[in-house]
Amino acid sequence: MWAHQDLFHLDAHGSPTRVAGVPPDYFSATGQLWGNPLYRWDRLRETGYAWWVERLKHGLVLHDELRLDHFRGFAGYWSVPAEAETAEEGVWEPGPGLALFDAVRAALGGLPFVAEDLGVITEDVTALRRALDLPGMRVLQFGFDAHDGEHTPHRLTKDVVVYTGTHDNDTTRGWFAALDPATRARVLDYVGGTAEDVSWSLIRAAYTSVADLGVSPAQDVLDLGSEARMNVPGVAKGNWSWRAASGAFTPELARRLRRLTDDTERGC
Repeated sequence: MWAHQDLFHLDAHGSPTRVAGVPPDYFSATGQLWGNPLYRWDRLRETGYAWWVERLKHGLVLHDELRLDHFRGFAGYWSVPAEAETAEEGVWEPGPGLALFDAVRAALGGLPFVAEDLGVITEDVTALRRALDLPGMRVLQFGFDAHDGEHTPHRLTKDVVVYTGTHDNDTTRGWFAALDPATRARVLDYVGGTAEDVSWSLIRAAYTSVADLGVSPAQDVLDLGSEARMNVPGVAKGNWSWRAASGAFTPELARRLRRLTDDTERGC
């Protein structure tokens, strides 16, 4: 932002005038006010989205694929006045849509991305993802809140990446411990096993699903509780501090993951 101030919503002093966030949702009753400045999509369009092209090129030097967090912002994004105290004061603004990805495809030759399409998802977001043929995301921890949820394993589709939980969720063990008794019983009835091995039961449910890719966070592989949670949405401090203990990843864990990967034909 500092180097390309003309591409962001800033005042004459370089301070944000509009900032990012999301409206009230599953994680927070007042929404999430992130505070980072918003893009000037009109100016980015005038450059052929050159800044975004270079950003994605650099990311692909480091990784085979990139996850586009908050993918819905490319269809429409939540714009909040910089002086607001909560995200409730925001409004929806149109994103760049297909035009951005046409420029990226022309420069990169393809779109090696995963679309994080969680939260408040409207039909225009789904239409954009499908037009770009990008996989979306599903989170198994969300799949037991209701019997018709799209995150339940038997309702998954091939064109998604399924996670037991993401960086914004509690660990599976911590999540399970906080459920009411009826929901805990429903989870175990569905995935099998016992409360003691629920982390691996959800990992197995992810890997045996039809989703093209399954992701199990390290904390679930290590079967850790809420003390290992990575992030609490809407909370500004105390996040991203968890580190795996030295020697935590044992040969036996590697063999267990390998067996499950082989059994579900998910090996490279």
